[in-house]
Amino acid sequence: MDQHADPPTRDNNTDNNTTAESTDPPQRFTRKEILTLISVASVNFASMICYSILGPFFPTEAVKKGASQTVVGLIFGCYAVSNLISSLILGKYIVQIGAKFMLIAGLFVSSCCTIIFGFLDRAPAGPIFISLCFVVRSLDAVGFGAATMSAFAITAKIFPNNVATVMGILEIFAGLGLILGPPLGGWLYQTFGYNVPFLFLGCLMLIMVPFNIYVLPSIEAVPSKDSFFRLLTHMKTILVCYVIFTLSAGVGFLDATLSLFAINRFGLSNGYVGLIMLGLPLVYILASPLMGYFTDKYPATRVAFLVTGGIAATIGFCLLGPAPFLHIQSQLWLLVVMLGLIGFSLAMSVIPIFPELISCADEIGFEEGLSTLGMVSGLYEAVWCTGTFYGPIVGGIIVQHLSFEWAAVVQGGLAFLGAFLIFMYSLCQRTKRQRVQENSQEADERTPLL
Repeated sequence: MDQHADPPTRDNNTDNNTTAESTDPPQRFTRKEILTLISVASVNFASMICYSILGPFFPTEAVKKGASQTVVGLIFGCYAVSNLISSLILGKYIVQIGAKFMLIAGLFVSSCCTIIFGFLDRAPAGPIFISLCFVVRSLDAVGFGAATMSAFAITAKIFPNNVATVMGILEIFAGLGLILGPPLGGWLYQTFGYNVPFLFLGCLMLIMVPFNIYVLPSIEAVPSKDSFFRLLTHMKTILVCYVIFTLSAGVGFLDATLSLFAINRFGLSNGYVGLIMLGLPLVYILASPLMGYFTDKYPATRVAFLVTGGIAATIGFCLLGPAPFLHIQSQLWLLVVMLGLIGFSLAMSVIPIFPELISCADEIGFEEGLSTLGMVSGLYEAVWCTGTFYGPIVGGIIVQHLSFEWAAVVQGGLAFLGAFLIFMYSLCQRTKRQRVQENSQEADERTPLL
């Protein structure tokens, strides 16, 4: 597969036949593409580390300020809701706003909100503190959503022939942000107090703003008349969105319930639980570049990866507890292995999804360009946020009324249903194409020769 054979920011259709038949060796990334990759990677890393830094210490501080456990959960949950709403709106108007401006503005807003969050401990306890937490956290979600969504669109625009490969590389930095956020935040909090973690990371993100102003290319585009509604009229788009939902719901479920299950079942300390939970993101970031490479080199395997990833996730969740109907004794080594399997299944499913959504838009007849990429990015972010909001809430309810084992089985069932629906849809489409070809051949054979 030729890499970047044409100008990366073109809006016109490329000649696929010429590209396929070209014998020129693949070109290396240009300086502009490398700088863009560094810029987007830094945004992913900074955004995810700021997102995950609250976990180790903020709930304790919030309780001291008069917030209940339910309110603390809502403060975390409002992030996903705000991100969902903003992604749909900003994804629709990314051309009018400008992808570069949206990324930089989102980065600036998120960095300011992170710094402001570091001073909330000085707010009066009770309703004022709680209200400020909701406001600042919601604004941070809007900035985060704008930065990451425009980063997706810019990546797909600059690297049109290597979307999955570049996504796999970028997911390494997003995963590192999620991994380093909790321990870095906890260490800064214990060493310097509540303010320093937020001030340090907020100022770090603020420094990145002028860097991105200089590095990121300006992308000119024409607004499209297409809409999210038309994109969702395609059955395959709906099925892919359901897969996105199951992935994020599973991650959200584990974030909210796994630590307590491991502590109660195996008597582990919080430190050991943190090490165990690193298994999933570590496997994910190691497997993501590999999945991206194969997805770009063999585009026909995207559906196979989605189906296989769904089946692997089903096995992982069912053996995580394990499921009560399997009559297998719960063991720590099995839990660790299944977390690794779930991480691998995420890499198999997450990386091909964005190119597959772009393919769905192309099949419907969406115009190529930044406007379509913005809507695809917005839809992806919105569905992902829906899953992260659903997973902890519904998973927590099932754990409370039944058990962690049964809640994990439900997550596995959602993943299996997504894999099954994608497989059946692909099978039906293949059968339909074969029938069309057979009918066409029969018609040609019946046509009399002149």
